[in-house]
Amino acid sequence: MKKLILMLMLLAPMTVFAQKFGHLNAQQIMGDMPEFVKARGELEATAKQYENDLKAMQDELQRKADEYDKTKSTMNATKQKDTETELQGMYQKVQQTYQDNQQALQKAQQEKLTPITSKLSDAIKAVGKAGGYVYIMDTSAGIPYISDTLSKDVTSEVKAQLAKMK
Repeated sequence: MKKLILMLMLLAPMTVFAQKFGHLNAQQIMGDMPEFVKARGELEATAKQYENDLKAMQDELQRKADEYDKTKSTMNATKQKDTETELQGMYQKVQQTYQDNQQALQKAQQEKLTPITSKLSDAIKAVGKAGGYVYIMDTSAGIPYISDTLSKDVTSEVKAQLAKMK
């Protein structure tokens, strides 16, 4: 009986060491995915268009404000008040457009990136199940240290799984 208990105690730590751990850099993998590169390009183009539209609105506001500053001394009080109200309305429109563009860009980013991150997550899960891993950790999440002897880099396996999923 004592021998059996002693043997179980000696073998118990070995089962802990038999567990498999993996790690990868999800940002690197995602950056190599063609659909991510395409989505990032589309998002950058959309952001650039929003920026150009906003810049045009700001330039128009600045032009009208400069024109008002030059001519306000010759305007009557009613015209001054109307022009100031118009400028204030333009300023508010620029502010609202900026906020709307930010929200639209966030929504577009979520719509385009959610399927890509889901696909990556599914590939990581498939590799984890197929390889019998207990954990697969993402080093891009800020993990300061991962032992190369106790944890295997599964980046190439996840990339291969992604290629199968196309």
